[in-house]
Amino acid sequence: MSSVARYMKKHTEALVKDVGIEAACALTGKSKATLGRYYSEHAEHCDRFMPVDAVARLEEAASYPHVTAALAELKGITLQFPDDRPNAGAPGGMNADVIVLSQRFAMLMAEYHQSITDGVITANEAKRLLTETLQIQKVLIDIKLHLEDETVR
Repeated sequence: MSSVARYMKKHTEALVKDVGIEAACALTGKSKATLGRYYSEHAEHCDRFMPVDAVARLEEAASYPHVTAALAELKGITLQFPDDRPNAGAPGGMNADVIVLSQRFAMLMAEYHQSITDGVITANEAKRLLTETLQIQKVLIDIKLHLEDETVR
């Protein structure tokens, strides 16, 4: 399986787990087994990917557009969240974002330190590191939005 296929399957799995398997089944009309095949890395499922309409329905319900972000990252594009995000306009603005970024970075480094102590990063440890990295990415987008607001004023 190519690295791109593996990358997309990991993000498809993250999307399904973000929404929840039962809710994902209801939203897509697909069974648990079918959804599992979309992110399975087993050879017999390596050419199966989730249909775009199912991705769109799941990303509407998800906290983050995992598959869309993965596609954008593969093309070297960054996503910009709309202004009506739940945490948009939070008090503190840029200063609060920088504090959150510092905290998230500290959590990433703590996860890294814990993961690397034995010299090997396991799959579960890598998932935790990826989760923290995604959280940092979200904070950076908030910072970007605050900076864009400042340039408009």
